[in-house]
Amino acid sequence: MQRLLELWHQLYNLEALIRWGGYAVLTAVVFAETGLLVGFFLPGDSLLVTAGLLASQGFLNVWLMGAILSIAAIAGDSLGYAIGKATGPRIFTRESSLFFNKKHLHRAHAFYEKYGGKTIVLARFMPIIRTFAPVVAGVGEMRYRTFVLYNALGGIGWVWAMLLIGYFLGRSVPGVSKHIDVIIIGVIFLSILPGIIGWLRERRAASVQPDSTAP
Repeated sequence: MQRLLELWHQLYNLEALIRWGGYAVLTAVVFAETGLLVGFFLPGDSLLVTAGLLASQGFLNVWLMGAILSIAAIAGDSLGYAIGKATGPRIFTRESSLFFNKKHLHRAHAFYEKYGGKTIVLARFMPIIRTFAPVVAGVGEMRYRTFVLYNALGGIGWVWAMLLIGYFLGRSVPGVSKHIDVIIIGVIFLSILPGIIGWLRERRAASVQPDSTAP
């Protein structure tokens, strides 16, 4: 257990992780979070913003990094789509485990049912949902040509948006690198904000529905 806690701490010490692993670690995390069902816990948004901040200090090249990570994000979603298409409905009956939570898959499915193909773009900016959305698209046999278009738009938009937020903050706000933790917390909050708003709307809608058992 102690080793697992140490590994978890190292994984979320983002600045140290990027300085240690560089492009390779960034590529692996982006690919795994978007392409592997077990990657939903990885710090995608905050990792990219931190990478952008470090790039503003001259550590790594933001333009090369953006190109590499865009490819990794697109490839990750493509793998998720392939997994969904290959496993089909069987994946929905799989039991939850340490690295697979069926609730996340059902949440992504509900999101897909509501927004259709746009889910592939919108989900990029929502932690957990972005891991499972391409799988649901594969299960639903979304046209591959359509999926490729949304996948490319979402992957490129997400990577560059997160990187450039960090990069321009680092270039324009003196001393911002000393407050990386605050920025990361802000990014995480903004990432989960749509989910919070959706949950509050659902609760409000449920509370105003008339009681069906009333005379």
